[in-house]
Parts: sequence; C-alpha cells; structure tokens
Amino acid sequence: MDKFAAQSHQRPLYQRQTSDPQHHYQHQQSVERRRTVRGAQRGTIRDPSSQEAGSSAALRRADTRPGTRRQNTAGTIRDAGNGGIGGTGAPGRALTRGKTLTRPERFVAPAPLINPHSGDTPYSAAEGAIPTGWDWWGFCVTVLTFWAPGVLLTACGLPENKHRAWKEKCALCEIALFMMGVVGFLTIGLTKVLCPKTASNVSGNFIRLGATGGLIGIEGWNFNVSSTTPSYLRTLADTLGGSDASDYFTRNTTGSFPSCTNTTAAYVKTNLCTNSTSTTCALGSPTSTLLSSLGLTNTTYKVGYSWKQVGNISDVLVINGNVLNLTPYIYANPTAIPTDPVDTAIRLVLYNLTASGGKDATRLFTNDDSLKTAIPCLVEKYYAGHIDKITPGCFISNLFLYVSLALISSIILVRFSMAVIFAWILSPRLVAPPRNLRRKVVSPGILPEGANVDITNTTGAAPWVTDQLRRRATEAARLKKRATAAGRKEELDAGKKFAEPLNGEGMITMASIGAELFCVCLVTCYSEGEDGIRTTLDSIAGSTYSDARKLIFVVCDGMITGSGEKMSTPDIVVGLIERDERFGEPDAMSYVAIADGRKAHNQAMVYAGHYTNVAGHRTPIVVVVKCGPPEERHNSKPGNRGKRDSQMILMNFFSRVTYNDRMTPLDYDLFRKSQALVGVTPDFFEVCLMVDADTMIYPESMTYLVRAMQHDSLIMGVCGETRIGNKRQSWVTMIQVFEYFISHHQAKAFEAVFGGVTCLPGCFSMYRIKARKPDEDDWFPVLVQPQICSQYSQSVVTTLHQKNLLLLGEDRFLTTLLLRTFPNRKMSFCPQARCRTVAPDTFKVLLSQRRRWINSTVHNLMELVLVRNLCGTFCFSMQFVVFIDLVGTIVLPIAICLTLTTAISYIFTPPTSFSDAIPLLLLGLVLGLPAVLILLTTMKLIYVGWMFIYLLALPIWNFVLPVYAFTKFDDFSWGETRKVAGEVKGQDSHAVAEGVAESVPQRRWEDWERSRLRKVKRDDKRRKELERSFGNRFHGDELGVGGNASPRDTLNSTSYEDSAAQSDTTSLFTGEEGWNRQVGAYREDVDGLHPPPVGLYVVEEGEEDTINVGDLHTALDQGWEDSPRNSFSGDASGRYDNLPSIQTPSPALPHGKMFSLSDRPLMGQQPWDSSTTLHDSTTSLGSYAYGDLSLSHQLTSPSHPLVADTSFSSSFGSLGASSSSGADPARLVRSPSPMSDSHGTAGTPPLSAQQSPNRPYL
Repeated sequence: MDKFAAQSHQRPLYQRQTSDPQHHYQHQQSVERRRTVRGAQRGTIRDPSSQEAGSSAALRRADTRPGTRRQNTAGTIRDAGNGGIGGTGAPGRALTRGKTLTRPERFVAPAPLINPHSGDTPYSAAEGAIPTGWDWWGFCVTVLTFWAPGVLLTACGLPENKHRAWKEKCALCEIALFMMGVVGFLTIGLTKVLCPKTASNVSGNFIRLGATGGLIGIEGWNFNVSSTTPSYLRTLADTLGGSDASDYFTRNTTGSFPSCTNTTAAYVKTNLCTNSTSTTCALGSPTSTLLSSLGLTNTTYKVGYSWKQVGNISDVLVINGNVLNLTPYIYANPTAIPTDPVDTAIRLVLYNLTASGGKDATRLFTNDDSLKTAIPCLVEKYYAGHIDKITPGCFISNLFLYVSLALISSIILVRFSMAVIFAWILSPRLVAPPRNLRRKVVSPGILPEGANVDITNTTGAAPWVTDQLRRRATEAARLKKRATAAGRKEELDAGKKFAEPLNGEGMITMASIGAELFCVCLVTCYSEGEDGIRTTLDSIAGSTYSDARKLIFVVCDGMITGSGEKMSTPDIVVGLIERDERFGEPDAMSYVAIADGRKAHNQAMVYAGHYTNVAGHRTPIVVVVKCGPPEERHNSKPGNRGKRDSQMILMNFFSRVTYNDRMTPLDYDLFRKSQALVGVTPDFFEVCLMVDADTMIYPESMTYLVRAMQHDSLIMGVCGETRIGNKRQSWVTMIQVFEYFISHHQAKAFEAVFGGVTCLPGCFSMYRIKARKPDEDDWFPVLVQPQICSQYSQSVVTTLHQKNLLLLGEDRFLTTLLLRTFPNRKMSFCPQARCRTVAPDTFKVLLSQRRRWINSTVHNLMELVLVRNLCGTFCFSMQFVVFIDLVGTIVLPIAICLTLTTAISYIFTPPTSFSDAIPLLLLGLVLGLPAVLILLTTMKLIYVGWMFIYLLALPIWNFVLPVYAFTKFDDFSWGETRKVAGEVKGQDSHAVAEGVAESVPQRRWEDWERSRLRKVKRDDKRRKELERSFGNRFHGDELGVGGNASPRDTLNSTSYEDSAAQSDTTSLFTGEEGWNRQVGAYREDVDGLHPPPVGLYVVEEGEEDTINVGDLHTALDQGWEDSPRNSFSGDASGRYDNLPSIQTPSPALPHGKMFSLSDRPLMGQQPWDSSTTLHDSTTSLGSYAYGDLSLSHQLTSPSHPLVADTSFSSSFGSLGASSSSGADPARLVRSPSPMSDSHGTAGTPPLSAQQSPNRPYL
C-alpha cells in the first residue's frame, strides 16, 4: 500500500482530499457533466475510459466523492456539491443571493461550524471555509482570566491540559455575571440613580395649581382649609386651589433663611410682607401651632405649576424647576437697581422674555458666577412651588420602563397569540391527508446533483435501479418465451405488469408509493432495560402507519449492560425480534466511527428480521450491534462510540446511498438486508423518525408527522409533543409536567409559525432525508447533505464551546446545523403527534440532565443568533427572538431574584403609580397567560393545577439549575442520566484513544455487487463440485442458507488484503478473498417461507377516473360484488404453485385510486392461526372531498393480517372474509382486493418470483 493510501484511510471520509494540483488538473480533464432526458444537470459523471495508473488512480477514486472539486461543461472549476440547485457541499462565497423564498436550495452556505480546517486537512477556499485569523475568543479569555495565570492553576493541582477549559468556563461565567448585573441595574438601579424617590421632582409628589379646590400654598406646600380658617384665606383657596399665601405670614425673623448671608443685596433685605397696600404681615410665623389654630392641615403634597401657568402669572420665574414668587420683591423695589446684577437678571426674565418661554431663568443664573451664588437664597426666601413636569432623569427612567413594558409584553403577547393561531388554524392544516397522489414526481431512484453517475448513464438513475430494470427485462423476455411456448396466455398477461421504480423520464406516480412515505425509524439504545425497549418497539410496530412503509432501525451502542440488568442491551433487543432465517448469523462489519485514534475504526453486526410482538403486525426491523474490533472485546464497553455515532451510522448510510458514494462493508450489508425486508432499495426512504429507547409513541403519531412532511416540502424536520409517562412518581416528576407542556405548546408552537423551531427533541422527531424540489422533478438532500454529515460527525474539538455543542445535546446541535445550513427551510412542530417518555424521578438525575440541556441551549443559541437569513427582519425576526431567548436563559438567576424581591416589596409597599406597577404587570403576563393558553388550546384544566406546582418550583428552575449548569461548563459527561453496570466515572472515553485506526474498505455499490456476484458464481460452482463428490451427504448448510448456521469456515478470513485488481470506482482495498466473509455469508434471494414484501404498488398508466358522488353512495349502501378469489400459495420450499387470476373491478366503482396502507386491525379480528387460511379484502375511503379514493392493497401472512386503515379515512369493513380449516400451515394465501387492477393485486410479485419468490423487488 502506498503512502497516500495509508494517509487517506487514516482520516475520516470527509477529511480526505488531494493536495496535488497536478492531480486535480488531470482529474478535471476527465470529468464531464451531462444533462438528463429532462434537462436537469444530475450528478458527477465518471468517464471509465479515462484511466490513470498508480497513485493517480487512487487519487481519482478519492476525488469522485460529492463535495470535491469538479469541472462543469463550461470548463470552470466548481464544487460538485455547491452552488446551483441541489448543491451538496459548502459552496464558495458569492456576491449575490438568489430567491431564497421560492428556491430555498439556492443559498450561500456558512463556513463549517466545527474545525473548518483542523488537523492535517489543508484549507481550501472552494470548501467554503473562512480562515479564522486572529483568535479573538482566546484573547478575551486571556483578558478575563488574567487573575488566574497558568502557574497558579498548576500549583492548585489543575492539570495543564485542563487550563484552557477551566479558563473558558470562568470567562463565560464572568460574562453571565456581567449580563445579570446589567439586567439588575436596568431593572432596579437605573430608576434610583436617575430619579430618586426622595427628590422633590417626582411628579407623584405634587398637586397641580388649580387642580383641586380648598387648598392654599404656604412656602410651596399645599394646605387644606377648614371652617375655622379666616375668610380671606378660604376665598383664596376657593378662587384658585393652591394659590400662594406665604406673604400673609411673618418670615423675616433671623435664621429663617440660612443661605441669605449677603445682607447688602436687595433680594436679601426685602420685606416679604410688602404688598400693594401694606408692609406688615397679617399673621405670625407659620409654625405648626399657628397653622393648627387657623384650621390649616398639611397635605404633604407640594404645589405644582405647569410652564403655561408660570407664563401667565406675573412676577413669577423658575430656577432649576423651583417656582419663585417675586411679588414682594417687585413691590419693595419698584425701580431697577443698576448696580445689582441679580436685580437686573430678575427684571430681564420677568419683563423682557416672552411668557410662552415659561420664564425659566435657570440658564441665565447658572452661567454667571455672581448670579449663581444667589440661587440658594432666592429659592429659600421666595419658593412658592415646583414645576410638576418630571426631570430629564425621571423622563429617561420612565421612558426605559415603558419601552421595556412594550417590548416584553409584545413578545409575550405575540408568542401567546401565535401559539393560539398555530393550535387553532395552522396545525390542523399541517396534518391534513395528502392530495392528488396521481401526480408524477421524480423517482427516488434518480440521483441528485452532485452524486456519482457513470458517463453512460443518461437518465441519472441509481446503478441498482438500472441493474434491476436490466434483470427484470431479461426475466420478462425469458418468461414470455416460456409462456408462449407453453401456450399459457393468462400467465403471459399476468407477467406483463411490474411495479416500475421509474419511467423513461425518471418519474414515478405517487400512487405507486401511496399515501404513506417510506419511513425509517431510528431507535438508539445504550443501557435501557427490556421493559423500556419493548415499550418503544411495540409502540412503533403497533402504530397505524403501514408495516409495508416503515423499517425499524435499532442501533445498540456497544456491548453494554445497564445498571440492574441481567442481560446486555444487544441481547435484549435481538431476543425481541423474529430473525430472518435467510441471513444466518451476522458477521462483524467495519465502518468509520466518530472517534479519534484507533477508536475511529469500529465494527458492528447487523441482525435483520421482523418484529412480531404486536398482534396484527409484522414490522421489518434491522438491529445494528456495535461490538467493536477484536482488540476491544475485553474492554468494559466494547464498541461504544456514543449516540451521535449511532445516528451517523444511519445518516452516513443514506448519504452514501443518495450520492452513490463509496460504502463501507456495514453500509453494503445494510443495503442488502433492508432491501430484502422492505422490497425497495434504501433510496426510496424519504423521512427518518428518531426515537429514544425509553419513549412510547402514540398510534397516530407517525402518520401525523409524515403528513406534515407531505404538506410542505420545505419542512426539513418536525417534532411532536413529548409528555411525561411517570408524572406522579415523585415531586421531581411532578414539577416537570407543566414545563414539558409549556415548552411545546407555547415555545415550539410560536417558533413553528415561522418555521424556526430551535430544538427538535432527540426522543421524538422526524427529519427529511431528501426533499423534492418545488417542481418535483429533482431531489434536494437535506439530512444526508455531506455538509451536515461532516459537521455532525466531528470527533476532534478544540474549545469548550465546541465540546458543549457536540457532546451534550446532539438533538439541539443537529437542529442548529440544519437551521444554519438551510435558513430558508423550516423546522416545525406537530401537536397532534404525541409520545410519552420517562422523566428523571430523582433530583440528582434531574440536575445532571438539565446541566447538559442548559449548557447545550446556551451554546447553540450563540450560534443561531448569528444566522442572518432566518425569517423576519430586525425586531420582527426569528434572529431577534433567538437573541431574547439567549439573554433570557443566561439571566434566569437574576430574573427570579428580582421577581421574588419585587413580589415581597409590593406586599409591604403597594405601588402608587403606573410606572411603579410595571414590573408587577409584566409578572402577571408571564405567569397568567400560560393558564389562558391551556384553556384555549387543550381545555384540560388539570394542567392549571400542574402550573401551580411548577410555579412553586420556580426557584429550582430559574436559579438552582442554571447556576449549577453555569458552574459546570467544563463538564461534558452524561452524569447520572445513563448508568452502566460497573462503570466508573471518567473511565473509557468512547471518543478518544491512542494509536492509529485500522483501515476500512470503501467501495461503491456496483463494485460490491459485482464482486458479490462473482463470489456467488464461485460458490455455486464449488457447491456443484461438492455435490458431485459427496452426493446427498452435502446439504450446503455451511453456506448459511436456510437457517442460522455460521458462515463457512473456509471463508473466515478476518483481515483485508490489498489487491492489484482495481476498477475506476473501487477503493484501495479490492482483494475479494479478504472481505468475502463480510458480504458473502448469506443469500437473500434464496427460497424462503415468506412471500416477498409489498414494495411498490402497480398503477395503471393513464388512470385518471375518480369515483363520483352517485357511485360513492352506491358503494356505501350496497358494497361491492366480489369476484371469484384466487390466491398464490407456497409449499414448504417457498415456491408458489399458482398466481392470482385477473380480477375486474365492479362497474359501480371506477379505477381511480389513492393508496392508503395503514394496518390498524379491525374490531373483533383474531390473531392469525396457522390452521386458518384468511382471505381478507378491505378497502378504505380516502379524502374524497379532494377527488381521490383511498384503497388498501394489503398482504396477509401467518403473523401479519393487514387490514384497512381507519385513521386516514372511513373503513368500509371486511368485505367477505372467509376461512377454510385444515389448510397446510406452510401454505400462505394472498387475497387480491376486489378493486385491484387488471394485472393482480398491488404488492403481488411478478411471475419471475416463481424462480425466486423472496427476491427483493420494486
């Protein structure tokens, strides 16, 4: 093996590339791009005629992946997965944006989120990565943690390799504390600084002049008059309430005005009792005794003046807001005093300024030093009241409060109203039955742009589809020749019709797939017990979604035994399935894991069969057991690589299928077994349901989620509502009930209105594997985009931020990646789809779980807030909402402290003004609207009770949990959430190990298949030789066919060997005898005991009729007239003796079809009995309001009586089910529907099934 090969296979697939420009140039000259028959540019076309030798050949093979550089027809260098429609990689930066709303696939992808150019992979501008340049975050960390140098940390016992993480945690905590301090200051401190309560300028401390009668003003204070008050004072009070009566009282005594020390100034010597008629005071000094004797009572409110009133009253001016009554001064000094600057200033303001200006002398007096010294004395001696307009400080403070009230209340009300609109209007539309299934769409067998397509392929079809059509044509020709020679016209007619995966234009009728898309259900297991796993699998298998359209995909993350369990998790799962005898005992298949060092190589075994533990269901299931390479067999957790690695097994598999990329042995094994179980190739799967192993989904949930996907092709992910199954187990579970409810029905419902749900829970979410473009003539990969897979499968991270993203919350990080990569597509929420999960029942486990969730939320929101293309603009955008959520999450501790402080203070000091009551109003909105939301959306009053329990636990939710999480920013473990028997905390990391990983062979499907067929021929030849040598003593059991026998001992090589035999698509490992045990230990096309799966439905071309209203009533009232039943049955060898005869539908029901496949058992139906032959014909009526008729074409088997769906439509009931006793248990009966087309029932195998009835077919 050459040096390049060794280096290439030591790195993950997404990091392999070529750095030799000459090799790039040579490769680009041999690459073309061709248009398909429909005019779309499909795939990266490989020219097998262009051959290079040695390392050039290896280079070409390594460079034919999606995402590597290609040359288009114009000769310009471009990325095969970038730009244009359906781009798959990270495109180069462009200067313009396309129409993102109508063509969301036209986008400028962001730079990779994790390690854009880490490791030994050189940076390339064509990959969309942007050099980070200066490490600004590292500089910030250094500045914020200057007080903790490395020497001090080492002296304190902290290992040097943990210094950076600890410093980053401290920096984040300091930032959080700063934000909390800012929020606290803006909430409480700003008002006290700008507008202190003790100041005389608070508007609530005044009674406006003339606003209230019966008041007089004395030295600026309002006094109530009484009947004992002198008449002249009462007259003054009744004339203008609050009028100044200070000149009636003697105030010239020594010491009355301490600030008046300049005895020579006129304003100081003026007698305050001077008026137009007298210079003596009518009353004595205004002491409390005198005021009481006069019947005057102080109201404690000052006299307030408006600027207009000041302008209209003579001899009054304002300094610093203080209203001065200078009437005594003007009477005492009727003429100007030229040598007195104060007198000059007073007369200037009183007589020379316009009244509309308010006679404000503040600027005049404060700008002159001689005048400024007179201000204290003037205010003390002539004070009559105050301007009751708030000061600038109070104005700014109140403005901030009102803006905060408007902003926060608008956010709360908009969230509330949008959640109600979503619950009432949008979500019912989201789960409406699909329309017009007769339309033609691009076939799943067509590869998207960026996929690897042979130069001879003019249609863009996948090689397995081309191979299948070629074999089918050969078999049909052979069948025609044999049927014609035998004169069996009926057999010839029956063999003319096949369920074609595509037509000549690469299209397919949606009715061939049906109302239910092909869905793979991923269940990730780690240390769960049998009860939890069985509950999850039972709920998936027992759902109303058709068994013919779902595949359960279970991944066991290592040979793990849960705490308190007697069996390992893989043993539990494998023991629950009915294994398919065709596949025998599986071998350990290699694949590239998410890990570093030697752990990057892992092995897994694939068990395939059916899940039959639910009555009436026989669900295909694949179990992937990560067992680890041989050197890990004695480890504590062999094969364990984490949940992300389990998800990436599925994502990488479908990504390689979608792009016809190089497959590992595990991928190829999954391809064959899933095709054999479901009857279609894996590229027909369009959606993926991800469920945790302790989750139970409701029967209708899968149907609702798939309908949401069908309703809007822009939806790339959708989640349902998660409820708590053990809500009354302890007080810990009780406080979580309402938190789960409000996080779905308010937060996610609001985000779903704008298509921006920021977190799809990992326990119950559905993702779109690939989406049809708006014109439905091409594919756009979503979940399997190489850009998504490469970033989600990162194993080496360098910062605390990246570790929090990758290691703590896989579900939220995957959602962030999708929103960040496709900001113009949608993440949605479907409240009709529900599941139940087991919540933590002890506070210790809850603390550990929420630590991961809170830290993951903070770091993911930090990334989402930088995405500019989310829905909306400025404050009316999802980006702004994400920013508010981020700030709200960080300041939760200070928020709950302020809430409790405000509530306690209002108990002892009720608010006296609207501005004082603003915090209380916001608190009422936050706490009260959820109760209204409950009544408007669910009408379940019990949740109001759960809400009060939640409110009692607010200090835990908003203070204890966030503070604990922030102090554990550098803790990346799962803590107490998942316990393993005998596990010690911190041991055996599943992501990092020393050494170099063993190489894993990667070959494209056509190369694996070509080699397998060669091996099959060799095995057949060898079999015949052994039979000739040993006769009847040789039964072929060592081939692993017909039972669970182990693979042959003669093919037990455990190492991969290099070979010089290479094709243009093979990897560097092509020695067949080195890997033949991996792919040749079973034959899925041998005779078996079960009929082939349903696969695609046979649909007549040109069938456009629909049932009319009259025919519909006739069908409902009278039913259908059943045609004579025929069936095909099999003997013990699995061969079928006869085929169903042609059935003609009743004239009362035209040929129009809309296929609905769900399998809900009918009432009263008994489980299958091996002594009973069941003939079942059922139909289900679809949404005839849309002009379609829903029809169930189902297959019956010994453990799987398929019946009509009642969740999609109205069931017509069983139409003539009959039974015959004494039937051979090995003989299976398929009952054709009375509405089947003229060539038999949908799902009936072609005549070629007589030779190999269990061969997977389309």
